[in-house]
Amino acid sequence: MLHMTRNSLNDRAAWEKANVKLPKFDVQAVVDATAKAPIWVHFGAGNIFRGFVAALQQHLLNEGLADRGIIAADTFDYDIIDKIYTPFDNLTMNVTLNADATTTREIIASVTEGLRADSTDEGMMQRLREIFTADSLQMVSFTITEKGYALYRADGTLLPVVEEDMANGPAKARHAMSIVAALLLARYEAGAAPVAVVSMDNCSHNGEKLSGSVRTVAEAWVKNGFAPQGFADYLSDPAKVSFPWSMIDKITPRPAKSVEESLAADGIADMAPIVTGKNTFIAPFVNAERPQYLVIEDSFPNGRPALEKAGVYLTDRETVNNTERMKVTTCLNPLHTAMSVYGCMLGYTLICEEMKDTDLVNLVRTLGYQEGLPVVVDPKILSPKAFIDEVVGERLPNPFMPDAPQRIATDTSQKVGIRFGETIKSYLAQGKDVSQLNAIPLALAGWLRYLLGVDDNLQPMEVSADPMKEELTQALSGIEAGKPESYNGQLKPILSNASIFGVDLWEAGLGEKIERIFVEELAGKGAVRAALQKYLA
Repeated sequence: MLHMTRNSLNDRAAWEKANVKLPKFDVQAVVDATAKAPIWVHFGAGNIFRGFVAALQQHLLNEGLADRGIIAADTFDYDIIDKIYTPFDNLTMNVTLNADATTTREIIASVTEGLRADSTDEGMMQRLREIFTADSLQMVSFTITEKGYALYRADGTLLPVVEEDMANGPAKARHAMSIVAALLLARYEAGAAPVAVVSMDNCSHNGEKLSGSVRTVAEAWVKNGFAPQGFADYLSDPAKVSFPWSMIDKITPRPAKSVEESLAADGIADMAPIVTGKNTFIAPFVNAERPQYLVIEDSFPNGRPALEKAGVYLTDRETVNNTERMKVTTCLNPLHTAMSVYGCMLGYTLICEEMKDTDLVNLVRTLGYQEGLPVVVDPKILSPKAFIDEVVGERLPNPFMPDAPQRIATDTSQKVGIRFGETIKSYLAQGKDVSQLNAIPLALAGWLRYLLGVDDNLQPMEVSADPMKEELTQALSGIEAGKPESYNGQLKPILSNASIFGVDLWEAGLGEKIERIFVEELAGKGAVRAALQKYLA
C-alpha cells in the first residue's frame, strides 16, 4: 500500500503505476527555502485552498518559475492542521473530476508548513510572527468564507469575541481578523515592510471587506493604546499594505466516497475523510471540477509570484468587480440557486442528475441565456456567453461532481438579493419590461415554496440551514402545501423586503407574478413541476 508522505515520493514508479502525478521539484529544498525567506502565507487551510490555490504554486514550482512554497494557517479549525496536514507532511492528493469520466490525480507538495493560528499556542504564534516580520513576505491570502471577515452581528453590534479582542489587545487576539491585525502590527513594528493582503473568498468586494475588518480592529487598538497611530496609517497606505480584490470560481464539493474507493483500489492507503470538532468534512484528498478561474487586482507592493503563468488573470479593480458580478448575478450563482431549491423539492440529491430533467434544464437556460445575458456586465477578459456555455454544457452536468442541491440551498436568504435582485435592478434601470421575466419569478416563488419543508409529493423535506429560517418560517405560518386556500397574503411583507431581495418586488412590478406562481405551487402533488412547465412553455 502507498502512504502519502514526503519520503514515499521517492518511490516514483509505484505512484506512477497508481496514475498519480508527482512534484517535479526538490520538495525538501523548497521547504528549506520557504522556512528561511517566506513569500506567501495563506489563512483558511480547507479544500478550495488545497485543490486550487496551492495547485497554482505547484505549477510554478514544477515549471521552475518559483523556488518557494506557501505556508498554510487556520484560525478556526485546528483539526485540519493536526489531522489532515501534519500526518501527511502537508501533502494533498488533488483529484480532478473531468466531465468525460476521467480523473487526474496529483500530489500537491507546494505547502511547506501547516500552522494553527491560535493565540493560546505561543510556539505557533511565534512562528507566525517570524513569517510576518520577514522582509521577503509578499502576500497574505485568505479563503475563510465571508463569515470569517464579519465583526458585527445582524443587529449591528460587535460580536462579543471582537469586543473582547479590542479591549484585550493584540496579545490575546482570538477572532481571525484580530489575529491578522496582530501579525500585521508585528510587521509594522519590525520595519513596516510592504505586503499584499488578499481575500480569495467568493464574495463581492472581498478586498474591501477584509481591509474594513482589519482596520476596524487596528483603529480600536490605537484608540485603546495598544498600537501607535502609525500602524493605522500603515494599513491605510496601499503602497505599504494593499488589499486587492479578487474573483474565485471552482466548485470543490465534499470528498466523495467514490473517489476514496478508487484511490484505495489503486493501493493508496489512509484516504478516509474525517469530520472535525468544528464539523468540517475533510479528507487527505480533494475532489474538484476542472474549470477554474481566479482574477486578482494587480496591486502587490512587495512583488508577487508569477501567477499569470499559472492561469490567473491579473487586472484592475473594475475588471475584477465586473467579472465577479458576471458570475454572481448572471452566469453561475443564480442558476445554482434556482436549480437547487427546485431540485430539493423534486427529490434530487445530485446537481448532475438535475441536468437530465428537461424542466430544470429549461429553468437554467431561460434564467441564464434569456433573462441574464441581456443585462450582464461584460468584464471583457472573459466572455459571459462562453462562461455560461461551460456552466450549462460541462460544469453542471458533470456526472463525476458529487455536488448536492441541499449544499447549494444553504443560506439562500443571504444570496437572493445579489443573485436575482441585481438583474431585476438592471432591467428597471434600463427601462426593460420586467413582466416578460419568468425564470426569475419562478426561482423566487420556488424558494419560498421550498421553505415550507414539503416536497412536490407533499412529503416532509429537510430545509437547509439559513440564518433567516426561523423568521421566514414564522412569516409563512398558516400556509399548507396541498391547500392553496391556506394562502392569505403572507408573502406580501416578505416580497416587499428590499433587505432580502435587493428591491421591493411589489414596487418592481414582480410581486403579483411571484405570488401567483407560489399559490399555484401549493395546489397539490406535482404542482411545483406543473408551474415550471407552465411558465417556461
